[in-house]
Amino acid sequence: MDAAEPTLHVTRRGEGPPVVLLHGYPQTHRMWDRVVPGLVAAGHEVVAPDLRGYGDSDKPGGDPGHRRYAKRTMAADVVRVMDELGHDRFAVVGHDRGARVGHRLALDHPERVARLAVLDIAPTLHMVEHADAAFATGYYHWFLLAQPDGLPERLVGADPELYLREKLRRWSAPDFVFDEDAVRDYVRCFATPEAVHASCEDYRAALGPDLDDDRASRGQRLACPLLVLWGAAGFVARTYDVLDVWRGYADDVQGHAVPGGHFCAEESPTEVLDALVAFLGEAGEGTAA
Repeated sequence: MDAAEPTLHVTRRGEGPPVVLLHGYPQTHRMWDRVVPGLVAAGHEVVAPDLRGYGDSDKPGGDPGHRRYAKRTMAADVVRVMDELGHDRFAVVGHDRGARVGHRLALDHPERVARLAVLDIAPTLHMVEHADAAFATGYYHWFLLAQPDGLPERLVGADPELYLREKLRRWSAPDFVFDEDAVRDYVRCFATPEAVHASCEDYRAALGPDLDDDRASRGQRLACPLLVLWGAAGFVARTYDVLDVWRGYADDVQGHAVPGGHFCAEESPTEVLDALVAFLGEAGEGTAA
């Protein structure tokens, strides 16, 4: 199999203007379980893939330049999926890593993305160029997982279930309880050497080719409307003037905080769904080919 074009696991529900849901780290498409039914009921076709290297999608090995897991490459995967499903234009909703893929997708393929929603991120370039001790502490995994020579694979791989559950606990609001069935599925998909390696390659790409691409795109503004949501109790809310930051990257920006921590779609599904339905329903740009 050509490692540049892995087979992705994709779920598809509903009929109507298409919207792609892109999950974050260290999760799968299951993170959208509490949002998908409402989007379908609102009249959307919902396409939720597992990103390459995650879930039940293929997990190609890394390459020396880490391009195989660059957000540009992952964005091209999404375009390929939507081509196969017959959609020329669609909305994109991304959380965490998936939001970074969505940002790159909207930059590289502006004619394809009708609307973009990003959940609980600031732009990668802004975060790196404004990094301080609080960022390095809160986002330590960015720097750990980017280390070379298999070191993070050995460390995370020693107990991947503990690592994953700690990520969920530390990034969510205190006392939030995740759906255990979904968590078991996250663990099933994450706790293999191939998955751990792929996720490390994702972060190596983040501090390598992704930054190269972002710097090359500096000044390129998003052509589509942008919705930004973030957890009121999370690091992003504490650290950034979120809307002001995103206004440096897009002209048409709206958004607000939702209750909870990092995992907005699971911690505050009603608020996220309401915001998405209103945003996606403002215009019928999503069309099938």
